[in-house]
Amino acid sequence: MTASGYILGPDRRGDCAWIVGDQWRWFGRGAPPGAPKAEQLACPDADIQPGRVNAHTHLYSGAVPYGVAMPVNPEPGLLPMLSGLWWKLDCALDHATLKSSARAAVADALLHGTTTVFDHHESPSCIEGSLDVVANACCSLGIRALLTYGATERNSGGEEAYAGLRECQRLCQHAPVGVVGCVGVHAGFTVRDDTLRAAGRLAVELGTVVHVHVAEDPADVDSARERGHAGPLTRLLACEATPPGSIVAHGIGLSQAEVAWADKSKLWLVHNPRSNAGNGLPYAQILRHARRVALGSDGFAGPMTAEVAQARQLGSAFGESPRLALHRLRAGWVLAGERLGVRLGWPTPSEPAAADVVAMRGDRAVHVLVGGRVVVRDGALVHGTETSIRSNARAAAAALNRAMARL
Repeated sequence: MTASGYILGPDRRGDCAWIVGDQWRWFGRGAPPGAPKAEQLACPDADIQPGRVNAHTHLYSGAVPYGVAMPVNPEPGLLPMLSGLWWKLDCALDHATLKSSARAAVADALLHGTTTVFDHHESPSCIEGSLDVVANACCSLGIRALLTYGATERNSGGEEAYAGLRECQRLCQHAPVGVVGCVGVHAGFTVRDDTLRAAGRLAVELGTVVHVHVAEDPADVDSARERGHAGPLTRLLACEATPPGSIVAHGIGLSQAEVAWADKSKLWLVHNPRSNAGNGLPYAQILRHARRVALGSDGFAGPMTAEVAQARQLGSAFGESPRLALHRLRAGWVLAGERLGVRLGWPTPSEPAAADVVAMRGDRAVHVLVGGRVVVRDGALVHGTETSIRSNARAAAAALNRAMARL
């Protein structure tokens, strides 16, 4: 990068972004007043925007679009998809297939204008070191990330859960630049109360939060009630498993009282409309009662604007404003600010923003800068080759199919 940074633009509206170091200093018509000479990134047929945040995803699923075998005629609902695909896929992962999968997912995100991902990882057959593999994929391609391992007991009990928590702790204490760790739980119905309490204690000790699936399926609600709680979030709060700022994915089956408790506890809820619709789950209209809601893809590929479009389409049936989905997309900047310590979004005359800036031609990125580093230039990855990443993802998909067939 030149000493004076970059001028991104003019875009199709004639606007330019001025990037100095890791800051986005100015945005407006023409070149910034008084700006020194800087390298120019042309984008005359694109739109300059802040980079997008995916507040809940699964990078380990990056090889799925490249040929992972899908269940044949699965029963409706989430649990058949979990047992028929996702829980087999995560058990089939090794470090090699995880690397290829994560790189494919990160590349897809960057090329569609997403500059920050909040990843929730599971790989029960290779827990130790798995977050390093994911972190390396993020760092090598240049995306910001909050990473965690979703502790669970569904395969081998308590020791599996504690191995997952240890992996979270290790990354939190040794995360590379550009990556932040937190504590994860897969879903409440897959762990005992003792594990939930341990996750909450560890998060407090590490000064971080817990990222967990909650009320995505009625099984989570039923499990909490069988344990004597009014609902799954009530159970988490009773176990002190969600410190303030924790990230609760889905929330479809939450009660209005639980949503109110989430607000009171300063939790973040993450709406994943494409995934919910794909799994035949109801639209999460209960989230309209929450103040802190961001958008995630839950592992779906493509642009975050596809989540906005899906949310608008489904939410219209419940009288939701079309602006609500866009507000939730932008709420990801606030969430990322809390967890990653950066100010994302648009700069103001008095306050610059982090230089996470994209020039979008439709749903495809022309240029992407993350922290002032160019990671996509003229539609191509700077630190990787898309054709090679795709080829490796296809090979990973084939290897995963073979491993899943043996489970």
